Amino acid sequence: MFRQLTDSVYASPQIDIAAVAKARELGITLIVNNRPEGESDDQVPGSDIAAAANAVGIEYVAIPVSHAGFAQNQVAAMADALDRATGPVLAYCRSGTRSTLLWALARAKAGEDPARLAEQAAAAGYDVSAVRQVMDMLASERG
Repeated sequence: MFRQLTDSVYASPQIDIAAVAKARELGITLIVNNRPEGESDDQVPGSDIAAAANAVGIEYVAIPVSHAGFAQNQVAAMADALDRATGPVLAYCRSGTRSTLLWALARAKAGEDPARLAEQAAAAGYDVSAVRQVMDMLASERG
């Protein structure tokens, strides 16, 4: 269910309460919810995931991303969450794609190589080509 993007970052489709326990077993210290509340009738509410995470000592943050795309504040919030994490991070949305794209944008903004980020995403089964030009632009701003 969890796809490993890096040694310390995982992306996943929608998780449930049982998945929080699995995340804890993997040493996840932060869960990032990238799914807007009420996106579909079958999704587990973020408040339920937050409560389950907090109950087992995992931090939780919501950075909802709609299908409309990514805003600078979302990229900044994801970068901040990744930087503040004290251990491995699990980000989830409906399929894991928005979480992966937001991760890639945040890491490119931090100066990581977009080509390497694209390789890492592809190895986990995700395609970042939809945001690749923005990744390149963000990375060039650091140089």
